[in-house]
Amino acid sequence: MPAQQQYDYAIIRVVPCAERGEFINAGVVLHCLDRGFLESRVHVDGQRLLALWPGAELDLIRQHLEAFPKICAGDPDAGPIAGLSRRERFQWLVAPRSTSIQISPVHSGVCDSPEATLEELFRRLVLM
Repeated sequence: MPAQQQYDYAIIRVVPCAERGEFINAGVVLHCLDRGFLESRVHVDGQRLLALWPGAELDLIRQHLEAFPKICAGDPDAGPIAGLSRRERFQWLVAPRSTSIQISPVHSGVCDSPEATLEELFRRLVLM
């Protein structure tokens, strides 16, 4: 059995109105330095979002969210940020923002498999 690895993750949130303090979890980004792992899963529940933000431009929000997995993967189509090291990409992705897509504080943990941990966090924090 491989030794457990330390990881960091943050939750990607869609924030319709910052003043109201409401948001919908729309993704997770997870970084495991020792395993060279950086991935993100995203999904926005359009019906829930429209209940909080009737004027939301769902296609535009989805387009912005889809940039997270592309940047994590180092996809050249994701722009210059995708060319940074994994650690630099993670730090850029989790930097505070004041836009309608924001990031939670970074949390840490240990796991046997960053892939399985990402899937579990995504299921529990975004899909449920």
